Amino acid sequence: MTSWFISDLHLAPEETRITAGFLAFLQRPQAKHRLYILGDFFNYWVGDDVVDPYVEEIKQALRETARRGVQLFFMHGNRDFLVGQKFCDDSHCTLLPDPSLISLNGESVLLMHGDSLCTQDSEYMRFRAMVRGRDWQQTFLSQSLAARQAFAQKARTESQAGNAMKDMAILDVTPSEVSRLMAAHHVTRMIHGHTHRPDRHDFQHDGLHMQRIVLGDWYTQGWYLKVDEQGYQLLEFDLPA
Repeated sequence: MTSWFISDLHLAPEETRITAGFLAFLQRPQAKHRLYILGDFFNYWVGDDVVDPYVEEIKQALRETARRGVQLFFMHGNRDFLVGQKFCDDSHCTLLPDPSLISLNGESVLLMHGDSLCTQDSEYMRFRAMVRGRDWQQTFLSQSLAARQAFAQKARTESQAGNAMKDMAILDVTPSEVSRLMAAHHVTRMIHGHTHRPDRHDFQHDGLHMQRIVLGDWYTQGWYLKVDEQGYQLLEFDLPA
């Protein structure tokens, strides 16, 4: 079975090239293929109750893809962790926990968004723990749409400013955390996004060969991982002009 993996599109109405690239990309998976969206699909998400023509366009495109026989899976990212069951039902996607184990070419593979691997960024990890809590989310979602949107914009601005002051190593994954999780889940391969550093990382742990595949963001190029009988292909393509 052919599987496709994407992450970090940061879809938004103003991102016309990325949107057009994604809608064109959806024609690649065929019936019985699987498409995994591993977080930060949207630039931000403030609740499934938002009614927006752009979101409806994306939902419709996903529904049409599912009707062609493509299995769709969605995992939360740090930008769209509030995507809920309603969005997934409307889009015909299966919501996956982070992390998730799946089978690819007969081996067990660990899927993640990747932000939880960046344990050296203690400030972000504290923020992540807060906003992923049920009480915080219930309180946030009870606020007005305007208040939620204002918070999302403020958080994004502060995050960008804060990240600009941090060492790049802090913003990347912690190698020991990668090894720990892979060993805990008894896997030798991991796929994730978040860091915007597409690559393959091969390393040894406890005498085993491990591989971590990082998906790319779609800011300037489209990126995807295709897994089939030919193996693991990490590929990029041009977005529409």
